Amino acid sequence: MAELSEHDKAILNCVFNPNLPLSETTIEEPESLEVDVEENTAEVEETKKLEIEAIKLAETGKLDEALALLNRALEIAPNRASIYNNRAHVYQFQRKFTEAFDDLTKAIELARDLQKKTLSQAHCQRGLLHRRASRLESAREDFEIAAQLGNRFAKSQLVELNPYAALCNQMLRKVMDSL
Repeated sequence: MAELSEHDKAILNCVFNPNLPLSETTIEEPESLEVDVEENTAEVEETKKLEIEAIKLAETGKLDEALALLNRALEIAPNRASIYNNRAHVYQFQRKFTEAFDDLTKAIELARDLQKKTLSQAHCQRGLLHRRASRLESAREDFEIAAQLGNRFAKSQLVELNPYAALCNQMLRKVMDSL
């Protein structure tokens, strides 16, 4: 298992544990997604630093502190889609799914053609929230958009939403459990 990439682990995790909470699902972005292109203003630079610090705090479990930094970043640049996308991650870890959904919708509205990475991530996250709430058609729509933008995890989720693939996964799970 140590030789598997994070992406492979995430797929296996979904296959063998499809009902795990979102906080235990990893999403790895493919290298093909480019960095978002944004104007390089002082506000953007300042909020990028705040976002990086917030992500580091969230990774160490300091979710309230991370949320405070992201809120501060939004006060500085309320139209930056990536801040909403990152705040949605924190909300999901806090199990505040309605707030996460609202932030992802806002991120999707704000992301421009040059912000494909943020747009892909937001659609993918929102697809997971739709799936969690059993809104499978809406989940499929978000995953399709994210997959078209090059998100491999979204492509794997589309396979999972395919009823034939789900049946196959169920049979595979039974075989693996019997071993």
